[in-house]
Amino acid sequence: QELESPGASHFRQAAGQVPEVPFGLSTRAEILSHYGVEANTVTLFRTVDNDRRDLDMNGKGIDAEKMTRFVRMNELRLVTEYNPVTAVGVMQSSLELNLLLITDKMSPKYPKQMRRFREAAELFKGKILFILVDSNLKSNEQTVSYFKLKKSQLPALAIFHVPDEEQEVLTLDEVSIERIEDFCNNFLQ
Repeated sequence: QELESPGASHFRQAAGQVPEVPFGLSTRAEILSHYGVEANTVTLFRTVDNDRRDLDMNGKGIDAEKMTRFVRMNELRLVTEYNPVTAVGVMQSSLELNLLLITDKMSPKYPKQMRRFREAAELFKGKILFILVDSNLKSNEQTVSYFKLKKSQLPALAIFHVPDEEQEVLTLDEVSIERIEDFCNNFLQ
């Protein structure tokens, strides 16, 4: 409730650790009321799935490191890279459809693939959670094998409906916005 409190200082430090996420600090009662936020709470608003996460800071020894971890674990971006830290946020998303681009981030084609995947993600914002899975990460081997894919078949798209685990996989020669859009629309139908 005070802009110069230790909690506010930790908040500013956390903001410096996660520059890609916009941070705001308010003590105004009407703003807190508008968002239904209690005082001394870090609230993360996720535009990708229109969800939010709250971290109560009252008496729990929350410091900048814990706040940064909270944000990293719970943030979702237009395209969220899947790894052990982001897995929590991905699993807790309110979106029931996940579209995975499973590819090699070291490939020379990766920057172009990612640009097109992000553009396609804009078209399905709020409907489908777009996730990047780097096939080079040892921690992602299980995800790749879950969709019965081999490295030789990548890049690939995998769409997954969380409630009933229905899925479909499409191997690609070229990642294009049109292919992604058609694949998503066919699955939605």
